[in-house]
Amino acid sequence: MKKNGLLCLMILILVIILSACESDPTAKTTVEVKPTPIPVVPQKIEAFKEAPMLTKLVSAGSLKAVTERMPVKEDIMVEKVVEEIGKFGGDWKMPWGGPNDRWAVGQPTEEALFRFNKDGSTIEPNVAKGYDVNKDSTEFTIYLRKGMKWSDGMPFTADDVLFYWEYMLTKETFGKKIYDAYYSIDPVTGEKALATVTKIDDYSFKVVHKYPSVQFLERVAIDNKWFHAPAHFQKTILPEFIGNDKALEVAKKWGFEDVKSFLVATGYYYWVYPQIPTVRAWVAKNDPNSDQFIMERNPYFWKVDAEGNQLPYMDRIVATKVQDPAQRILGTLAGDYNLLDFDFKDFTVLKENEKKANFRVLPWTTPTWSSAGLQFNQTIPDPNLRKLFQDIKFREALSVAVDRKEISEIATNGLGAPQQASVPEGLVGYQKGWADQWSIFDKNRANQLLDELGLTKRDKNNFRLNADGSDLTITIIEGSTNTAAFLELIKKYYEGVGIKVDLKVVDQGTHQELKYSNKIPATTENISVVNVAFRPDTLVPLRVITPWYGHYGLYSSSNGKEGVKPEGDVALILDYWNKVKASASKEEINKWSNEIIKLHQKNQWIIGYAGPTPRLVIASNKVGNVPKDLVYADEFRSLGHGHPSQFFIKP
Repeated sequence: MKKNGLLCLMILILVIILSACESDPTAKTTVEVKPTPIPVVPQKIEAFKEAPMLTKLVSAGSLKAVTERMPVKEDIMVEKVVEEIGKFGGDWKMPWGGPNDRWAVGQPTEEALFRFNKDGSTIEPNVAKGYDVNKDSTEFTIYLRKGMKWSDGMPFTADDVLFYWEYMLTKETFGKKIYDAYYSIDPVTGEKALATVTKIDDYSFKVVHKYPSVQFLERVAIDNKWFHAPAHFQKTILPEFIGNDKALEVAKKWGFEDVKSFLVATGYYYWVYPQIPTVRAWVAKNDPNSDQFIMERNPYFWKVDAEGNQLPYMDRIVATKVQDPAQRILGTLAGDYNLLDFDFKDFTVLKENEKKANFRVLPWTTPTWSSAGLQFNQTIPDPNLRKLFQDIKFREALSVAVDRKEISEIATNGLGAPQQASVPEGLVGYQKGWADQWSIFDKNRANQLLDELGLTKRDKNNFRLNADGSDLTITIIEGSTNTAAFLELIKKYYEGVGIKVDLKVVDQGTHQELKYSNKIPATTENISVVNVAFRPDTLVPLRVITPWYGHYGLYSSSNGKEGVKPEGDVALILDYWNKVKASASKEEINKWSNEIIKLHQKNQWIIGYAGPTPRLVIASNKVGNVPKDLVYADEFRSLGHGHPSQFFIKP
């Protein structure tokens, strides 16, 4: 695909998002209980059909009939197919890195209470069947599907929502602070108030905010996608129900040394454990530490296609452990995997082998700010580095010290334009001219800025020293070798202006630990945001998640008890975010969201050296119903945005 064609494709899809996002949700005061995006079961469907593997179990008497396993007929969800009614059977074969790579199977199998529609402009019911909201957006009544069941056959009811809220989320049993979505803000005083959640009956509950929360459902669809847990299972492991001693005993039986880590794993990363019931289309069947991790169809799954076939179509997900990232590409070319996704850097080899290996390359648009860039930790403990990283002159120097044209050609195969990290055109928050900021290669300008910062002393190898004469080294810590080519170029250019660079690669788990403990000076982690009002985490320091703001996020999430107190423009971002939260209309939300984006443009905390590139979805020609034109974003659950339960293997 030529670069111009690819950019046009990206811009077209992103423009759709912008135009849709600008519609005013306050135009209607209430929403129908069964919104039109979710069709009801057609009356012509008189009987439901199931996969042959389940029919055998029913015939053997070890499984109830399909009509007894699903919700009442009017509450069954009909999933639209992309191309055609599929066939039952077959495996979704993919690579993964083992238990620490749990999102590889977690995102595509996730079934959220509410999910985003195709263009990302709004949410639609999923696990929930519908909702009502009052005129001032303070009361949300959410309706569940009558007769829906967990994967072990136990009823799924409002009690599972209330249990999750009362005993897990608000008590932080699984290691996460209460999500920002559940707080509303007083527009006058800035007071932050936690919502209340109450049960109405077995299949409905109410969330009440003290102040208006216009985007509550969108935020839940991102922050707290499931908003439910199997109470009947959790009561067998939570210390509150079985006592601390018994909980420790159970944790050790599961292979954990302490209760805290056990509850994090089982409360948050539950989908990789066969013992834990879910509402997903596929459920874990074996130990995730195995060479092959297997997920098998959920016999109690609550979706059908338009002809009454119980989904999913595919029997299993088979995730094969790989140690070396190169095994992903080699396995794809060899036909070992039939559906997975790749970064843009593998575009050439994948496109060249498309026909020979019998797959198709589907470029999904991404809302990323850049494809090759760096974040510098503004709260890094080292005082010299912190002072430099917080100085806008230093960031400008590192930006203009690099030839972006070479970065674009070598690191992105020319797919990423030589430009600054910025909101892509077509997305909410786009600022004209931002992509050109500090983007021209100017070594003299970089040296001038570094000299003005007092970095004039040099060591015997001609590397600059800190103003106090101490060593000045920027350590870039990565969680994989995928960015090696880009970072070698960065090292060359930074050292060309006297800034010594040390490149360090650690495993993904260690990288996460270093990030949360504020020990990563710099890394290539990207910013990928469809709309800051939907997903503020990477741009607003609300919790520890993004390297550039480090422990500013810990200060927010701990209510000032820990971390580093935000100051200056970072504090202003939080103030603007509170205004977003307190907004009573979409227009106000867009206004304050735009102010947050402008502060990022002004400060350029994230430096980009090449523009956005697509995510490459690789689908075997035997895998049907895979969309060709979606937006690949974490908010939409990546491949999960294609609604994988309707993917199928062609005969």
